[in-house]
Amino acid sequence: MKPKPLRFFAPCPRGLESILADELEQLGATCVKPSNGGVYFQGDWETCYRTNLESRIASRVLWQVADQAYINEDQIYKAAYALPWNDWFPPTHTIRVNLAAIKCPLRSLDFVTLKIKDAVCDKFREMSGKRPSVDTVQPDIRIHGFLDARRFTLYVDTSGDALFKRGLRKTAGDAPLRENLAAGILRLSGWKPGTPLLDPMCGSGTFLLEAAQMALNIAPGIKRQFAFERLNQFNTLLWNNLKEAAIAKQQPSSPQPIFGSDLYGDALTAAQTNLTVAGLDDVVQLKQANMLEISAPTPTGILVTNPPYGVRIGEQEKLAALYPKVGDTLKRKFSGWNAYIFTGDPMLPKLMRLSTSRRTPLFNGALECRLFEYKMIAGGMRKDKTK
Repeated sequence: MKPKPLRFFAPCPRGLESILADELEQLGATCVKPSNGGVYFQGDWETCYRTNLESRIASRVLWQVADQAYINEDQIYKAAYALPWNDWFPPTHTIRVNLAAIKCPLRSLDFVTLKIKDAVCDKFREMSGKRPSVDTVQPDIRIHGFLDARRFTLYVDTSGDALFKRGLRKTAGDAPLRENLAAGILRLSGWKPGTPLLDPMCGSGTFLLEAAQMALNIAPGIKRQFAFERLNQFNTLLWNNLKEAAIAKQQPSSPQPIFGSDLYGDALTAAQTNLTVAGLDDVVQLKQANMLEISAPTPTGILVTNPPYGVRIGEQEKLAALYPKVGDTLKRKFSGWNAYIFTGDPMLPKLMRLSTSRRTPLFNGALECRLFEYKMIAGGMRKDKTK
């Protein structure tokens, strides 16, 4: 008899749900259903392992262990207590409980979090005479609860550290882009390995790192560990086989048409350090340059960048002067290219003075942003200022 499929939820940056759904189907997931901020899917442990190893878009892979209606905190306690926690991990593992809610009628989420933690510990004490300790910083097992107005859902986190923590980036800029958001933006741009790619304001090189891994078919989770390795159900042989298969699919390191530049030497040093540590320094071509002075490295290609975003008044004034010049540079020097600019600055598209062919809402954490697409066709992109 075939075992009943496991249920999972993979959160992701908002705006990338459809991209993640497509990726999950390619990884063998079934019953894939996008939702706000993530994707529900079904599969077995192999699906879980492979998604953690190979997904570039998911933030985590959460195993759903409970889903039921509730009215009060006691019902939530009983639902959590009824679960066979001792079958899943030993009491020597540390735990942390996280709780999120939308339109929840209960007064205190902190109290509900405490009730879930108590239920887990009480169940262990009953079954084994021991209880797990709480570690809010680096727990062995993370337990995630979610409440809406009527239903309570509980998950065991199979990832551990968030999946955008690839274990590659050693230095970051002031406002680093999360790796899975960068990967999603590359997918939205339509970029494929072998197509020339340029980030002219590359900062610490997040777009470049993600593109280089895609170009060489390197699984994003190949150099890190996961929480599912601490579960009693962990299948070491299956996991080792999946890793070996992923390594076998990697392409040998070689120069790719991936280009990065930045005005600031310290940013470029950070990008170079990250690429070197990842073993990708010969894959990407870096140079220090002002975007307003560079030319397209190839006749056609895709430009993707996350320009600086001004918070203070002085910064905003500088950027208001910069953006029109960026638009001029794209117009004069990047004919035949498609440009994708990701920003949280609502003034950018107006100041660029170029016609956007597409604008995609995305979230960088809680910050609402847009990905603007500019198809650079000679003589056809400048807005008519007389209208």
